[in-house]
Amino acid sequence: EVQLQASGGGLVQAGGSLRLSCAASGFTFDDYGTGWFRQAPGKEREGVSCINNSDGSTYYADSVKGRFTISSDNAKNTVYLQMFSLEPEDTAVYYCAAAKTGCTDSGMDYWGKGTLVTVSS
Repeated sequence: EVQLQASGGGLVQAGGSLRLSCAASGFTFDDYGTGWFRQAPGKEREGVSCINNSDGSTYYADSVKGRFTISSDNAKNTVYLQMFSLEPEDTAVYYCAAAKTGCTDSGMDYWGKGTLVTVSS
């Protein structure tokens, strides 16, 4: 059974930091791209960042470049999203997902339940 368990969300003041974690199981982690998506109230889900676990290549949405860092620990089958300089606009439910095709536009194969990040002004 595939599982993606996200954790680390919470309430933080603007300018603060949080680190999200996503523990994966049930598939060959090294062969997949794993990414973070978010959905703010009343808005569509958007891609935030993605990492190809096979080679460590990373991708970021323009809105988070320079503030967020994605990483993965293949030994732990875990992907992280370190978020700095958080802004109220970053408030959303954050989801982790995985794709056999890696970080492409082909879509994700597996999704986890989200973790809520709330940034107060």
